[in-house]
Amino acid sequence: MRVHIRTIHRRGRRSIVGALSAALLCTAGVTALPAAARTPGSPAAGPAPTARTGPVPRLPGGLAKTPPMGFNNWNSTHCRAEFNEEMVKGIADLFVAKGLKDAGYQYVNLDDCWALPARDGNGKLVPDPQRFPHGIKAVADYVHSKGLKFGIYTSAGIKTCNPAGFPGGLGHEKSDAQQFADWGVDYLKYDNCNNLGVDAKQRYRTMRDALKATGRPIVYSICEWGENKPWEWASDVGHLWRTTGDISDSWSSMLGIAKQNLPLAPHAGPGRWNDPDMLEVGNGGMTGTEYRSHFSLWSMMAAPLLIGSDLRKAGPETFEILANKDIIAIDQDPLGKQATVLKSESGRWTLVRQLADGARAVALFNETGQPQRISTTAKDLGLPQADGYRLRDLWRHQDTHTTGTVSATVPAHGTVVYRVSADSRWATYPPAVETGTDRTPLVEAGTPAGLRSTVRNLGGTPAKNLTVTLRAPRGWQVRATSPATARILPGGRTLTTGWKLSAPAGTAPGAYDLPLTADYRSPRGERITSTLPGTAHVVVPPPSGTSSASELPWLTAANGWGPVEKNTSVGESEAGDGRPIGIGGTRFAKGLGVHAPSEVSFYTGGRCSAFRAQVGIDDESGDRGSVGFEVWADGKKVAASSAVTGADAAKAVSASVAGAQTVRLVVTDGGDGIDYDHADWADAAFQC
Repeated sequence: MRVHIRTIHRRGRRSIVGALSAALLCTAGVTALPAAARTPGSPAAGPAPTARTGPVPRLPGGLAKTPPMGFNNWNSTHCRAEFNEEMVKGIADLFVAKGLKDAGYQYVNLDDCWALPARDGNGKLVPDPQRFPHGIKAVADYVHSKGLKFGIYTSAGIKTCNPAGFPGGLGHEKSDAQQFADWGVDYLKYDNCNNLGVDAKQRYRTMRDALKATGRPIVYSICEWGENKPWEWASDVGHLWRTTGDISDSWSSMLGIAKQNLPLAPHAGPGRWNDPDMLEVGNGGMTGTEYRSHFSLWSMMAAPLLIGSDLRKAGPETFEILANKDIIAIDQDPLGKQATVLKSESGRWTLVRQLADGARAVALFNETGQPQRISTTAKDLGLPQADGYRLRDLWRHQDTHTTGTVSATVPAHGTVVYRVSADSRWATYPPAVETGTDRTPLVEAGTPAGLRSTVRNLGGTPAKNLTVTLRAPRGWQVRATSPATARILPGGRTLTTGWKLSAPAGTAPGAYDLPLTADYRSPRGERITSTLPGTAHVVVPPPSGTSSASELPWLTAANGWGPVEKNTSVGESEAGDGRPIGIGGTRFAKGLGVHAPSEVSFYTGGRCSAFRAQVGIDDESGDRGSVGFEVWADGKKVAASSAVTGADAAKAVSASVAGAQTVRLVVTDGGDGIDYDHADWADAAFQC
């Protein structure tokens, strides 16, 4: 869970000085621990795995043989009043009605704030009568009546993570475990707040023993945030363990957490899972493409799939993503091997996962803001030599074949996931056709722009009667400037087509769908359609003279925590919650407030000559935080600051951007993590 404390926000960690200096509040997965509770030399994030030296002991009972799947309310409700008995029952109903139960989701879990702040006279936990008027057992019974399982939350400290001070399990393990068992709990999330510096291994083992003593099979989720490397010691303690800080509903947060979790693949397996935190799919902070990447990456990493959105408010796209049985089958593969990184270069990732039937799952993941061609081979994936391979696209639910190349042009922030297998019947499947474009076009309304598409036949049989179509919004003009059809496209051949497109004068700036479709027939006459989602940005060139960056529309904006803010600091996590920009005691009327890691890009259209700004850590972070500022013009770094800390005065940054079509303003974490990294581009301006 997350507690929002203005001015002292640290990504995933927020500290409060209170009556108990060691009792520190946390987020649903992360807090600043007292010094006594830290492992000396423990890094903040992303430690490399250590090699296994012997067999891994497991908890008895055969629980969590595959990663747990279910729901947790925290990401959508926090501690608000809408978290109550009615909501929990409604989620259970939707699991059944929307096919999520059939897709594999089992657990309906409560997070913090379900109890009263004080125990009763017998030391027992007391459900909040406003939220749960019929008690927890009645809710568990209702969930069980749907053929589902029920989970609950507490903390391995004297209090949970919410500032209201709900009772934690430290010192009450046996009583609480028995109470949970009596209620019919099937899953326990055990957080790490207010732990008084007691050794983490001791605290989590004590609750493990208490759960075992009840005789009830309860999946045990260690929410220790990776502070003490639980992947190295918790395989005989719990069934899953948090490896990272809290996730938030943003692209940069999801991406950063995935990168921390990926190196820990050697530690995952049946009954012992790396947990990079709950899903944000459907909460509204990312695009559909980004949510599909989120779901794909979590499934490739054999992560628990715990829905974090309020399904009562979810639209069809959210259910389509969450109920994708092809992707879920990768997550739930019984071999239990987490994906490893086969290749990573310039934001292009190839992840591979060995599956129980000998096939490979491969994710081609594009973290950049432009379409990227990402390619590998069946040999590199570890598959045996064969004349052809079955290639199943797990988002399109489409079977084709390839002679060995596995590739796709992947949209910005997108992920293509294939299941690849050697198959003697490969020629019975249509040839795989890869559809791509060279870039995301930037279109000034009323002015033509160019684009190039490619269609590659990756198979060993021809694609017949091929037609390529570029679709644009109503009122736009699109025409091919070179052939967009082919009677036959043999295996290994490519059709390249040039396009001219224009948006009507007066079209509002923004992103517009621009899908590219290849329609063809297999040698057997089957009709195949391959569509590449695409985007065109309608842009407005900056006016002549000096323009403040906060007055110009940006092309894209990504932030480590909360949205990018105009003319204020970034604040906490909500839009508009910042303060007037201040660096080293100096106030600035204009600028951009961001949180590392951050990127904000602008269209300059070759019309601007220079950029300048005063940069630094906002005063709301005190003397904490450390960041770096960079200016990029058309993909080339043209300026960079030295490391900036919260104790520094504003520093001047200037760069020549002459002739550049786009300019990106980048803030890095300074190499020490993103705690307190509230950064300002004060007085940021373009000279055009």
